[in-house]
Amino acid sequence: MCMVIFAPLFAIFAFATCGGYSGQLRVSVDCINKSDSNLSIGINFAYPFRLNRVEFDVPMCEGRRQERLYLIGDFSSSAEFFVTIAVFSFLYSLLATVVYIFFQNKYRENNRGPFIDFIVTVVFSFMWLVSSSAWAKGLSDVKAATDPDEVVLLMSACKVQTNKCSSVYGPRWSGLNTSVVFGYLNFVLWAGNIWFVFKETGWHKGGAARYPASSSEKQATAFNQQVYSQGSFDQSGGAFTGTGDFAQSEYSQVGNYGGPISYTNQ
Repeated sequence: MCMVIFAPLFAIFAFATCGGYSGQLRVSVDCINKSDSNLSIGINFAYPFRLNRVEFDVPMCEGRRQERLYLIGDFSSSAEFFVTIAVFSFLYSLLATVVYIFFQNKYRENNRGPFIDFIVTVVFSFMWLVSSSAWAKGLSDVKAATDPDEVVLLMSACKVQTNKCSSVYGPRWSGLNTSVVFGYLNFVLWAGNIWFVFKETGWHKGGAARYPASSSEKQATAFNQQVYSQGSFDQSGGAFTGTGDFAQSEYSQVGNYGGPISYTNQ
């Protein structure tokens, strides 16, 4: 039940926080000639983080000349892989929810449904681990490539000591950090669901069916032994009772016989 509720939600949070991200950083170039300076250079980037296609113009502090620069790195592979796994995980979770609720009989028919569900769950667990780890590494690289202090080093004007270059502010990473957290939460959720899906398969049911049979045999054997022991006890008890009756009969006969003898003597 937890899988049905939380899997679609966790998948939505994962691909929404990553796929919907857009960030901005700003740097400033203060030239000796103040008219050539630009104290607010905005650089925008977004998913899928092909930073080598992000261009921006900066002053060269040589008259009105400017140069066009690009950020470094292409981190689209890890980001797109992560979002793709999240989207397919969301779609499969919705499909599984519909099957669990409306097609439970078809799902359990011939154990085909549980087997497929088990295999898909194992695959998604592994893919969540791989994609989350890859995206965590990709995110660290994106942070390094968009660090304002590193971007400033790309500018030729900043290599001249008489010019002053600095960062105004950097990107906010709370959304992307959240995406990594939800990626690992999805892995934990899917990996934990493996056991519950496995219990629905024929492997678990076949093993569980063998144990009750052996236990029933043990119970039958114990019951037969108990009946046998009770029968033996009843037989011995009956013999002992017969002996007691026999003794009582002899004692009564002797008592009856002694009466006449005592009477004759008188």
